[in-house]
Amino acid sequence: MLNYNSAAALRSFLEQEGLGMQKKFGQNFLINPQVRQALVTALDVQAGDEVWEIGPGLGVMTAMLLEKQLKVKAFEIDLGFIRILKRIFSQEENFTLVEGDVMKTWLAHSKPPAPYLLGNLPYNIAAALLADFIEKGCFFSRMVVTVQKEVAQRMAAPAGSPDYSSFSVLCASAYNVKPLTVIRRESFYPQPNVDSMGVLLEKKDVSAYPAIFYPLLRALFVSRRKTIKNNLLGFLSIKLGKFNAQELCTSILKENGINEKERAENLELSSFLSLAKSINSMRI
Repeated sequence: MLNYNSAAALRSFLEQEGLGMQKKFGQNFLINPQVRQALVTALDVQAGDEVWEIGPGLGVMTAMLLEKQLKVKAFEIDLGFIRILKRIFSQEENFTLVEGDVMKTWLAHSKPPAPYLLGNLPYNIAAALLADFIEKGCFFSRMVVTVQKEVAQRMAAPAGSPDYSSFSVLCASAYNVKPLTVIRRESFYPQPNVDSMGVLLEKKDVSAYPAIFYPLLRALFVSRRKTIKNNLLGFLSIKLGKFNAQELCTSILKENGINEKERAENLELSSFLSLAKSINSMRI
């Protein structure tokens, strides 16, 4: 049986199978068994639950999930790893493999009820993938993801902090975000140049958010050094024309008690939601 805890054993196995780690896919195996167990435990799932796994690699976390009698849908892009996963789990009736780039394949598999998600997310797509899920209305009951430490800090950043961004607000709009633990680079093979962090995301009630919330949020952060008024004016001008937008922009900010000279990076989630509701009510 493959020793998932040993970099040397993994390296030897990859050589025997004629496989290599592809940097373009952001591949790093989590070889620390204590960390793996902690992540699965944090997911807090019961037998029969459906779990999406992003980037199963050689299947170590997949095996842990299947042992808990979970229904696992794994998304893998690497053709070599796909071959190994099919070999290992071909007899598992609770295992479904989705081949290809998860950024292009996930939407076709998204349907209620919301599954759970576990993923050692590739650094190069982590933020984009999470944002794509939220903006397209795919909300998981609970997610446990491993991401670059800096991305985790952005996910959980409070308003006014250096790491606060539209991505912070996006995550907070849909989930209660809880950083779990720093995962040192030595816990991976190959060893990355940065530390990672496990993050727990628990779904909120998202029924209050109008569809305009997400495009508005992006527009208000599009130029971080501009005031909220200038960014909002740009957003409204696209819909109304600059002449008509000027007066409305001032009115909306006043209605919501927001200083025209404030910047988006200092506003709480509630302010963005309030603005979105005001604009949505005008049917523009």
